[in-house]
Amino acid sequence: MDRPALADFLTRSRARLTPADCGLAPTARRRTPGLRREEVAHLAGLSVDYYARLEQARGPQPSPQLLAALARALRLSEDEHDHLFHLSGHEPPRRHSPLTHVRPGLLLILDRLHDTPAQVLSDLGDVLVQNAMAAALLGDVAAHPPGRRNIVLRWFAEPATRALFAPEEHEDLARGHVAHLRAAHAARPGDPRVAELLAQLHATGAEFAFYWERHEVAVRRSSRKTVLHPQVGRLELECEVLVAGGTDQVLVVHSAAPGSDSAGRLELLRVVGGAGLAARA
Repeated sequence: MDRPALADFLTRSRARLTPADCGLAPTARRRTPGLRREEVAHLAGLSVDYYARLEQARGPQPSPQLLAALARALRLSEDEHDHLFHLSGHEPPRRHSPLTHVRPGLLLILDRLHDTPAQVLSDLGDVLVQNAMAAALLGDVAAHPPGRRNIVLRWFAEPATRALFAPEEHEDLARGHVAHLRAAHAARPGDPRVAELLAQLHATGAEFAFYWERHEVAVRRSSRKTVLHPQVGRLELECEVLVAGGTDQVLVVHSAAPGSDSAGRLELLRVVGGAGLAARA
């Protein structure tokens, strides 16, 4: 059980809610945002004193039943629900089993996506394998040592990585990287690889620490991204995240709307390859 992190997560989750979010009657103007402790305790069906001790990092380990009640009271997402269980020293309903060996099924799919950028990521953001189109679009990770193939670390440590994406998307991408890492960190307590990665990230400067301290949690999902490719130009892409048999490895596939300018540029990229991009990756 990680009492300090649990206390921080509960406090910040409570601060994000209003009485109206939880079906409570509005009250007089509040000095601080969010629900009061007694309101969370009421919604979860536990004593105010017990809940206060949890937020003060001095309470006993909550039971799975109590955690489920708190998750409902705080309107937590599925990812945040699992994070709450992990911080409390319990396994959530779905389990994580981190691996570095890529599943044969994922490799089989990757081999067939010859005209679409695709790569397999670990739950920590390590690029485990990528096809030729992904290397042409985002840079060939094989040009980097294994310890520098992590998309979160490269985002915060290497300006050239950010230069591949539209500036207006940088904040959302940074928040998404860190929120996903938060979830993976809680799911892998005591893992030396996680500790090593966090040390590297904190060494990159204050920006990572700023996002990490926000304690946002969100497992990587499908999204839209704009890539500013040095050869073919601006590509507006759908980023599909496909999960196979767990959450320790995902297949990430980039595609463009059929008939769009981006689709034409993606086809051009397939023809010309990624010559010159490796230096920027």
